[in-house]
Amino acid sequence: MTENFVRSRLINLIRAKKNLGQNFLTDQEAVRQMIEAVAPREGETIIEIGAGHGALTRRLISSGAQVAAIEFDRDLVPLLVEKFGGYGNFKLIEADALAVDFCSIIGPEKKARVVANLPYNISTAILQRLIEHRHCLTEITLILQKEVVDRITAPPDSRERGFISVLVEAYCETEKLFDIAPRSSRPAPKVWSSVVRLTLRRGVAAAVSDERVLRQVISAAFAQRRKTILNNLRSAPSPLQETISNHGGASMVLCQAEIELQRRAETLTLDEWLRIVRELG
Repeated sequence: MTENFVRSRLINLIRAKKNLGQNFLTDQEAVRQMIEAVAPREGETIIEIGAGHGALTRRLISSGAQVAAIEFDRDLVPLLVEKFGGYGNFKLIEADALAVDFCSIIGPEKKARVVANLPYNISTAILQRLIEHRHCLTEITLILQKEVVDRITAPPDSRERGFISVLVEAYCETEKLFDIAPRSSRPAPKVWSSVVRLTLRRGVAAAVSDERVLRQVISAAFAQRRKTILNNLRSAPSPLQETISNHGGASMVLCQAEIELQRRAETLTLDEWLRIVRELG
């Protein structure tokens, strides 16, 4: 195998794939800030989603943490194996983060933290999946599109507040940490990114009898943002519509929950969402 062939192969590996939404973090100051925010500890288990070229992976490994890196791009797998395969505290999982069982890859530990530079096109879907695995995760530190972080952290009465805002609030304490300029990644995205820390908590498990209903109610209420919550719930899809009908209809449910009928979904607090769901329990 010639040196030119090896060099050509490595160049091909470095190229980001547009269809995968890849933007590799290359700025060392941004990497330093990210690692400082995570503060990995020796012996703990950290799951890294989308290891890419290993900018964060290298420093996570150096901390002494047990690093389980998930990489979907099969072309990057040999590069990661070459760089980090010799480390005893590194494990590479070639898998789709939207399908992997995060809890199954942690063992023998029962809890882990997550670090990820997520592709913009699937960031919200992966975030929802991480919340589903909250029983084995304690903290999630993510690089996301700034607009997504603004939505996640949006308070009631904010224009940015939506389904993901309420869902994350129900299960996580959120903290926006810092912004990352487009020039910090290759290829440079057209928008800024932000780093957000999500600390998993018990969430709504003790407050509602069926957490699936909470998701259904939030989703239906935000279906058409310009409509009132009453009109959106009246148009809710099955099986939520059937549940609402069994409790006297949308007007009755909202009145029992002490929610004004003409309010819009973005104005409701988490406590008010929980009151609606309890009325449907």
